[in-house]
Amino acid sequence: MCEADDDDDDDNDEGESGKKDVKKPREATKVTEAMIENWRTGLRPTAKLIRDITQAFKAAVATTKGDSEELCRYTISDSAVFNSLILFCINDMHAALNKMLKLKAPEKGQKKLILPSSSPRWQKNQIDIKMYIAGVVQLLSSLTQSTVVAAVLRHANQMVPYYLCLPKQCRHFLKSLIKHWSTGEETVRVLAFLALNKICRNKQEIYLNSVLKQMYIAYVKNCKFTSPNTLPMINFMQRTLAEMYSLDTQVSYQHAFIYIRQLAIHLRNAMNLKKKETYQSVYNWQYVHCLYLWCRVLSTIYPSEVLEPLIYPLCQVIIGCIKLVPISRYYPLRLHCVRAIILLSANTKTYVPALPFLLEILQREDFNKKPGRMSIKPINFAVILKLSKTNLQEKAYKDGLVEQLYDLILEYFHTQACSVGFPELALPTIVQLKAFLKECKVANYCKQMRQLLEKIQENCSYITGRRQKAAFGVADVTAVAAWEKQVAEEGTSLTKYYSQWKKLREKEIQLEISGKERMEDLNLPEIKRKKAEEKKADKKEFKGLFESDSDDDDDDDLFKSKGKASC
Repeated sequence: MCEADDDDDDDNDEGESGKKDVKKPREATKVTEAMIENWRTGLRPTAKLIRDITQAFKAAVATTKGDSEELCRYTISDSAVFNSLILFCINDMHAALNKMLKLKAPEKGQKKLILPSSSPRWQKNQIDIKMYIAGVVQLLSSLTQSTVVAAVLRHANQMVPYYLCLPKQCRHFLKSLIKHWSTGEETVRVLAFLALNKICRNKQEIYLNSVLKQMYIAYVKNCKFTSPNTLPMINFMQRTLAEMYSLDTQVSYQHAFIYIRQLAIHLRNAMNLKKKETYQSVYNWQYVHCLYLWCRVLSTIYPSEVLEPLIYPLCQVIIGCIKLVPISRYYPLRLHCVRAIILLSANTKTYVPALPFLLEILQREDFNKKPGRMSIKPINFAVILKLSKTNLQEKAYKDGLVEQLYDLILEYFHTQACSVGFPELALPTIVQLKAFLKECKVANYCKQMRQLLEKIQENCSYITGRRQKAAFGVADVTAVAAWEKQVAEEGTSLTKYYSQWKKLREKEIQLEISGKERMEDLNLPEIKRKKAEEKKADKKEFKGLFESDSDDDDDDDLFKSKGKASC
């Protein structure tokens, strides 16, 4: 659009000069580099100058929308002039508007924004400002290059106080920000989130509820498929959305209650009907990422009397998800759910029995059985929910499974390492690990589990020694809490080992997520690929062999949403 958006309540605010522009349009003036330089250096920011710049900016935005035939006071035909004008606006317009409205710069440490509507000059210049900030939103929607979008978003961040004074333009701005937050490049997403957070912090009662709803829907849409490329974006959305929910616990409770209940209904239907379609509504990436999101939200906002009652139902939904189809092909999904439980348990100081779901795998899986096939590429458990029958026969499957069990058991015990009841908590795991070491004949697996067992036993001995010196009983809750706090401050052998292990493991995980394979030491022969013509000839000659592949490899069908698989 080339003309400014008109709100009903703003029709009477337009100045005389604005009326003349509508009734008696002048012949369009061509914007030049000299004109822009004159605006930049020569004049004070008067109402007339701001109007001229705004009209020129409107014409520039119109060219990106293909509205060049619309009537404008200015015209821009040169791309160099367009770039100069946009650069001038995003660098200087914010300061010029503040100067024209005589707004004081915020003092150091002042969190409350100074709204431009508090200026006596606001009413007189409101139409031009409205036209300008509406143009910024239109510009954001038409740009494609991430570096340019980031530059305009930085300027839009500065202009947030102006958007807060104009509700209609602010709603359009929020819609654009949510789109960039959920689909943009990394810097763009961060800048969009900062603007969203600033607006919702200053106008919670007006915008927060609708923004949270739209952000959650955008999050669910982006979680439909998970790959090494999309996982960092999903993690970013999780963390930032949790931060948005922390702005108002009352609003967050309403959202969390509705959406956790929705997840529970999907699970109940799957448990009752026991059909492939209902299983698909639970065993998909959207469902798993939603579970993890709410664990992160409750962990971020803890302690909160408002949200604390939701911890138990959320844990029940996660445990029900694990038990729905407890077979080996869904071990990756189980591990994702256990990781969510550990996050929630550690940050909310709530005991959740996650270990049985890990120890069950050690009991049921035969690690002595020789793999049916070898595979060079490791299985990336971070981006899969289900294993194919082919995967289950590979050596990489058992290697990865042992590694995942080691990681999760260690991580869980790290969260409980300073608990006064650690020896009793660890006893079933110690018994199970000893039984595993007695039966398992694979040296690499035994080495990992033996190291884990030693660290757990070492921590048990330390806690037992400290308990023997204590002069209080277990019924003295205050004394127990103080004792555990002191142990946590001093650290135990397990917590110290975990901190070192975590640094090394995070580097490995980043390599796995980025899709890089640990194949540096392998000298693989070069494979010469056949040309397309040769392939066609082969396919024609051996037509029967190419009719169908094994149905076991078609593992992504479960996650192809058909309207039933969304949370």
